[in-house]
Amino acid sequence: MSAAAPHRYRQVLVVCSDEHDPRHTGFGGSPVARTPNLDRLAGRATVFSRAYTPSPICVPARASLATGHWVHRHGCWDNAIAYAGDPSSWGHALQHAGIGVESIGKLHYRDGQADTGFDRQTEAAHIAGGVGQVWGSVRDPLPPKGGGAGLFRRMGAGESDYNRFDRRVAEGAVRWLRERAGSPHAGPAALFVGLVAPHFPLVVPQEYLDLYPEETLPWPKLRPETGYVRHPWVERLAGYNELDAQLGTDDRRRLAIRSYLGLVSFVDERIGQILDALQTLGLADETLVIVISDHGDNLGARGMWNKSLLYRESTQVPMLLAGPGVPQRECATNASLVDVYPTVLHALGLPHDDPSRPGRSLLELAGRPDHARIVLSEYHAIGSPSGAFMVADERYKLHHYVGYEPELFDLFEDPEETHSVHAKPAHRARMLALQEALRSIVEPERADRRAKDDQNALVARVGGREAALQIGRIGATPVPSS
Repeated sequence: MSAAAPHRYRQVLVVCSDEHDPRHTGFGGSPVARTPNLDRLAGRATVFSRAYTPSPICVPARASLATGHWVHRHGCWDNAIAYAGDPSSWGHALQHAGIGVESIGKLHYRDGQADTGFDRQTEAAHIAGGVGQVWGSVRDPLPPKGGGAGLFRRMGAGESDYNRFDRRVAEGAVRWLRERAGSPHAGPAALFVGLVAPHFPLVVPQEYLDLYPEETLPWPKLRPETGYVRHPWVERLAGYNELDAQLGTDDRRRLAIRSYLGLVSFVDERIGQILDALQTLGLADETLVIVISDHGDNLGARGMWNKSLLYRESTQVPMLLAGPGVPQRECATNASLVDVYPTVLHALGLPHDDPSRPGRSLLELAGRPDHARIVLSEYHAIGSPSGAFMVADERYKLHHYVGYEPELFDLFEDPEETHSVHAKPAHRARMLALQEALRSIVEPERADRRAKDDQNALVARVGGREAALQIGRIGATPVPSS
């Protein structure tokens, strides 16, 4: 363990949106996305331009965010096997040190009764009924078709429970900051803020939808109807959920894209409320701000919607670090949500180097980039016939699918990951090196078997496959009502 550093910050504020591909931001290079508040924050932040989720689905990603462990270590494989306090979280570490730690908004743990490391949870959203989507744990073997996620039953202009929830969460965060400003002699503390936009349902108030006329929209790349052939593992998942078929027409696809982008602007405004309060209340000079999302969204690329894939649309996340002493720069070092754990501890003066956890303090990476760093993402959840694993280094990104051929992308030559070079002799050495790097972190076949064994045990506990397929909400996780 490293020696404890002196307190640099009085508050750490972690703001997490849901399902936000970082390229749909102004600072991320989008020519159409309107995100003035995130862009303003990026103007004084270290922007980690190659930040990845540990898993492209909510519950496993958030368990890694809490614990600083990879998914195969904490064993929260899908949206029914959720975090309940073991392994310990960064919140537990703060509590042990006598530092206050609270949450406002979505956590997506098992329930609010489990000891997950918060002194208080406000507006807490967890897996539905403490049970979650048990039907998605039926994977061994995977049924031919899923129940459908209901992504597009409601779409377009309107006001959803999620919109109202995000408004309350932002207001709650402002109240928390106001209380801190009114208690200048209070000790250090941390707040986790969980917003749900731009996660479906793709319903957004009209004013935000109007920001995105149809003629300005980007059109998804690599559409199967224009000749793109999906990887067999991806094709199996596509056939399971049939999300593109749910949309049916290009007009509805355009509406889905408009609505998603509208939600991006909606959540940007909520984040702006919080950042404005931080500045107005005089707390900006004593607060470390970490802005992230749990995973991305395919938004029609490759004929896929939602998350669940290893491509950059699903696995890359926004990651901005801002506060006194943090340089304003873009950092191309690979980063991960597992890095939040050591970052929070480091910022509040606690030992943060734990050899059992793979994360690195973003405060250190911001000042000393590590271009050789390798990060991992893995998927064992809804619609997947087998475990899927991604490792990325400075230039290459390997997708390893248990029982299927791999994919390898040269990110310098092909940043959009349009064609795999895994079979090309010129790239063979790099592919072998990344395969070795993957196996130094996890044995894919063993992790795949463990995930399926745990899911099979859950299925058996609820009465078998047919019973399990009827258990769990189809669609978005409900949030508390006002």
